[in-house]
Amino acid sequence: MKRALITGITGQDGAYLAEFLANKGYQLFGTYRRSSTPNFWRLQALDILQKVTLIPSDLTDMSSLLEAVTISDPHEIYNLAAQSYVGASFDQPMLTAEVDGTGTLRFLEIIRHLKKNIKLYQASTSELYGDSINRDGRQDEETKFLPNSPYAAAKLYGYHIVKIYREAYGIFASNGILFNHESPLRGLEFVTRKITNAVGKIKSGFEKKLKLGNLESARDWGYAPEYVEAMWLILQQSKADDYVISTNETHSVQEFVEEAFAAAGMDWEKYVEVDELLKRPKDVVHLRGDNSKAKEILNWQPKVKFKKLVRIMVDADVKRWKDFSQGKQFPWDAFNYPENIDIKQRTKLK
Repeated sequence: MKRALITGITGQDGAYLAEFLANKGYQLFGTYRRSSTPNFWRLQALDILQKVTLIPSDLTDMSSLLEAVTISDPHEIYNLAAQSYVGASFDQPMLTAEVDGTGTLRFLEIIRHLKKNIKLYQASTSELYGDSINRDGRQDEETKFLPNSPYAAAKLYGYHIVKIYREAYGIFASNGILFNHESPLRGLEFVTRKITNAVGKIKSGFEKKLKLGNLESARDWGYAPEYVEAMWLILQQSKADDYVISTNETHSVQEFVEEAFAAAGMDWEKYVEVDELLKRPKDVVHLRGDNSKAKEILNWQPKVKFKKLVRIMVDADVKRWKDFSQGKQFPWDAFNYPENIDIKQRTKLK
C-alpha cells in the first residue's frame, strides 16, 4: 500500500486530494497547524477525516516536518500547505516568505539527508507569471516569470529550489504550476467563493450588497477536484518535471459575478458595489494557461469549464443558506469569518 503525506490537508486542495488518494487505496497522512479552532470542516464534508492520520506540523518548523516524514514514511509528499492568499501576503510578507519559500526548502533538505526515494510534489502557482504572456496571450512552462506580489515571489523561490535540488541531487521533485482552481470548498477569502457565498446570502435574505475590488482582473478558473488528479499524475511519471495545469480560458471577475448572479436568477448590478479599499496594491491583470504539455504527457485535460464551475459553486452556496434559513444546518465555514458574526448573534449560535 502506498503512503502519502499531504501538507495543508485541511485546505481545499488537501481535502480533495485526500479523497482522491483514498479512492486509489493510499494510506493517508496529513499535516495541520494547531489552532484554537480546529479547521477540519472540509475533510468532514467529504467524509474523509476518519481515513487520515493527522500530524500537527508547521512549514516554518524543521523539527515538526521531520517528525511528520518519520511518522508517515511516505512514498509521496504533496506540499500543498501555504499562506495562499495574495492580498494577505502584502500584510505579512516575511511570514509568506518563510512558509511558501523556505518551507519548500526544508522538505527538500529532509529528503536529501534521509536519502529516501520520496517523490515530492510542490504546489506552484500561475501568480508566478504576473503580467508576462506569450505572443498568443497564454502562459506555459517556458513563459518568463514576473511575480507581482510577495506571495508570488515566495512561490518563485519554491519553484526554483525544487528544480535546483532535482538537478543537483537527483531528487524526484516536480512543480505543478496550477492556475486558479475553485470549488464549493474554497475559502471565503478568495473572490470566487466570496461572490458565490454572497449570492447565497442575498438569495436567502441575509445580506443586501456585495462589495468587491477590481472587477477587471482576468483569471483562468478550473475545478479543484480535477486539478488534484493532475497532481497525482505528475508524481506517477518516470521522470520529474514541471507542468502547467489550466483550462486555457480566461474570464474576468465581472464575468464571474454576472454568471453567478444569473445562475441564481438575479441581476448583479442591483447588488454589487466596487470598493476602492478592496483593491490590492499591485494586481495581476491577465492569466491564461496553456496545458498542452500536461495534455500530451499526463493525458490530462479539464472537463468542467467556466459556466459549469460557477453553477456548481452557486448551487452549493444557495443550498447552504437556504438550509440554514430553514433551520437545517449552519454553513460549514461561516464561523471562521468575521463577516458572518452578525448572523451568529442573530441566531444565538455559539
